[in-house]
Amino acid sequence: MKINFIENAAGSGLFTGYIPVASGTFASLAALLIYLIPGFENFFVIIPAIVISILFGIKIGDKFEVKFGKDPSEYTLDEFIGMWIALIGAPKSLVVLVIAFVIWRVLDIIKPSPAREAEQIKGGKGVIADDIISGIYTLIIMHILYKFIQF
Repeated sequence: MKINFIENAAGSGLFTGYIPVASGTFASLAALLIYLIPGFENFFVIIPAIVISILFGIKIGDKFEVKFGKDPSEYTLDEFIGMWIALIGAPKSLVVLVIAFVIWRVLDIIKPSPAREAEQIKGGKGVIADDIISGIYTLIIMHILYKFIQF
């Protein structure tokens, strides 16, 4: 399967997947920077961005796995998806964004159940599934924090 330029740019998270160290962290940071674009936080923007990224990302993830192996570090669109899920409804304050970023990265790395099991799903679905779950966990934690802590 050949990966064209657009698939490569999207799948590698704007080429962050080719950064030799901590590509997932750099991809998450890039996703956070996109979140800072005025209006991106609007539900009518972020939700379609997530859905389109998931649908397009599964197909691209399949291609990246064929080329680079199981859950390749070169594929970082999943980090964008997870980070954006974590930020749904998040205020654009430095404190909130830093906390969400740190929680997201920790959960993405440790992969609490069922994220670890979801990662075992074959192809692009498995590459993305664990990040969706970790993103949802981060989203829940962040909204609990919003409820009890005034940011």
